[in-house]
Amino acid sequence: MLVADRIIRLKTVLARAGLSRSTIYRKIAEGTFPAQVRISVNGAGWRESDIDRWIADPTGWRAPNETTKRRNEAGRVDANRT
Repeated sequence: MLVADRIIRLKTVLARAGLSRSTIYRKIAEGTFPAQVRISVNGAGWRESDIDRWIADPTGWRAPNETTKRRNEAGRVDANRT
């Protein structure tokens, strides 16, 4: 049986991550914290599983889409890029 991933709001993310609002948004810009997902025109939240993975390894977490983004742009991953 599949379990749906919950969407959690900023207040919950702040409490669970132990970071300030400005630090969370700075880390999102750096690619070291999960980005929020749009849930309505004026609302956004985070996938709980993304936050759980970040909590499990905060210093090692990186945005998973960097390699995918490079692959889509170039048609392949450049072995020289890290």
